[in-house]
Amino acid sequence: MATSTQLLDTKTIETVKATVPILAEHGTAITSRFYQLLFINHPELKNIFNQTNQRKGDQPQALANAVYAAAAHIDQLEDILPVVNQIAHKHRSLNIKPEHYPIVGENLLKAMQDVLKEAATDEIITAWAKAYGVIADAFIQVEKEMYKETEQKPGGWVGYRDFHVIQKVKESDVITSFYLKPADEGLLPDYEAGQYVTVKVNVPSIPYTCQRQYSLSCKPNKEFFRISVKREDGIGDKPDGIVSTFLHESVNKGDVIALSAPSGDFVLNQEKKPLVLISGGVGLTPLTSMLETVVAQQPHREVYYIHAAQNEGVHGLKDVVKQIADQNDHVHSFTIYEKPEDANACDKTGFIDLAWLQSVLPSNEASFYFCGPEPFMKAIYKALKDWQVNTEDIHYEFFGPKGDLEA
Repeated sequence: MATSTQLLDTKTIETVKATVPILAEHGTAITSRFYQLLFINHPELKNIFNQTNQRKGDQPQALANAVYAAAAHIDQLEDILPVVNQIAHKHRSLNIKPEHYPIVGENLLKAMQDVLKEAATDEIITAWAKAYGVIADAFIQVEKEMYKETEQKPGGWVGYRDFHVIQKVKESDVITSFYLKPADEGLLPDYEAGQYVTVKVNVPSIPYTCQRQYSLSCKPNKEFFRISVKREDGIGDKPDGIVSTFLHESVNKGDVIALSAPSGDFVLNQEKKPLVLISGGVGLTPLTSMLETVVAQQPHREVYYIHAAQNEGVHGLKDVVKQIADQNDHVHSFTIYEKPEDANACDKTGFIDLAWLQSVLPSNEASFYFCGPEPFMKAIYKALKDWQVNTEDIHYEFFGPKGDLEA
């Protein structure tokens, strides 16, 4: 990535960086207005963006954070390359193309003008137009390489590929697994444990195609993909999950669904230090893939798998984990239920806390991976930081738009 100082003049950089306090105050209002304009002017893009995240406000907040980071680092964009890569993985999975970027830029600048009004001077808008061009080109170049790598991989593809549902398995009261095999009977590409695919479906009650990303919940193999989907039931003002409900209720063995190729940067490392996997709820899906993979590829690596759920009725894939732990002395499995139906069914009642982690783990010298609902992840992150776990040993994945665990 060329540095922005090579591509932008000093005045433009100074002007963009001066808008950082404004973005901190009005960022979410700007990005909310941006999505309103985008879907009014280009309703076909509803096919790409998760409309549930739009209604919840998660996507505008995530975009506001990304825009804020870009403005703060506009003089050294290479500093946010990890963020660019993470977002680019999402874009590649959703088949975002170069032609989408001018559309986004046009509506983002208009949103700035609508929200900031007279504060959005011609100088600021001109500077941001130049800066956006540099930022967009950074994404386009990174994503171009990702598309190329994906297409050239044995069994790889770009766009969507039809898969047959060869098996549908109810894992718990709320989680169902779908075993998927290419309809063209071609090769399956290898992937890294922790990655996800995008599922594209046409839901009869929805006027646009729906796309959702689901982690692959098994180790890489040549026979099938497996996704394990939680049915998202609406609570209060929160609606039912459109795609998860459709998959649970309407997709059965023999049906066909379309998938993008595996993507994502939340992947298992190959270090020798102990591996600690901590999942909450359906956050177990990428970590189960990691567990299956580490046992196969690093059979002598010490592994601690910790899962938290509301109760045993909603605990999915528990038989998979139990079988692995029973068959491998170096794998240690622990279960925590908030409100168990049977107190003997778990190792701890309530929630995971630092004192308990310290009682079951030999030390903080390990690679920690965790995934689950955001409040759960914030609690785990705080516990690990309080335990002074090295930052480079802390790895986590958000389901949905990226949040802030330190907020």
